[in-house]
Amino acid sequence: MSAPAADLAESKARSASDSRPSARDRILAAAVRRIATEGIDDVRIARIAMDAGVSTSLVHYHFATREALLAEALEYSYRHAGDARIASGDLPAASHSERLQSMIDQCLPTTPSLQEDWVLWVELWLRAIRHTELRPVAEKLYGRLRGWFAAEIAGGVRDGEFHSCDPEAVADRTLALIDGFGVRTLIGDRRVPLERARHVVWAA
Repeated sequence: MSAPAADLAESKARSASDSRPSARDRILAAAVRRIATEGIDDVRIARIAMDAGVSTSLVHYHFATREALLAEALEYSYRHAGDARIASGDLPAASHSERLQSMIDQCLPTTPSLQEDWVLWVELWLRAIRHTELRPVAEKLYGRLRGWFAAEIAGGVRDGEFHSCDPEAVADRTLALIDGFGVRTLIGDRRVPLERARHVVWAA
C-alpha cells in the first residue's frame, strides 16, 4: 500500500472510532496557521505535515501545488469563520443597523483570529494577480461576502430602517472601504485606528 493510501486508510479508521477532524481538515487548519505566520512562499510542506500529524506524502496527495493549497486554505478559513458566524446567527437581532455594524466588525481585523484571516486574504490577492487560476476563488469569496451584506441591507430597506438604495451597490462600496481600511489597520497605520475605520465604513 502506498504512503498516501496507508494514511487515508488510517484516517478512515480513526474517523470511524472518534470525532477527530479528518486528515484533510487537519492539513487545512495547519496550512492556514502556517500561511498566516510565514506566508505561502515560505511555507514548508514538512512543517504543515508535522503540525497536522500526517505524512508529507499525504499533504502532496491532497494538494499538488501551492496555489491549490492556498485556494483550499482560503475556502476552509472562510467556511469555518464567516460561514460559521452566519449559520450560527452570531449577530445581534435587535435591528438591521446593529447587525450591519456587527458584520463590519467581523470583516475588519479586530481580533487575532480575524487578523489571521486577513493575512490569508492578502496572500490570495497577491497570488491571484500572478496566478490567474486563483482569480475564481477570490471572486467566489467576494461574491459570498457581497451577498451577505446585500441581504442585510435589503432587509433594512424593506423594514423601513434604511433609506431606499441599491443594496448590491451599497454592499460593494462597503466592502471596498473594509478592504482599504482593513489593510491600513492590519499594518498598524496610526492615522487609521480601528475606531476611525469603523466610523468611516459605517458612515458611508
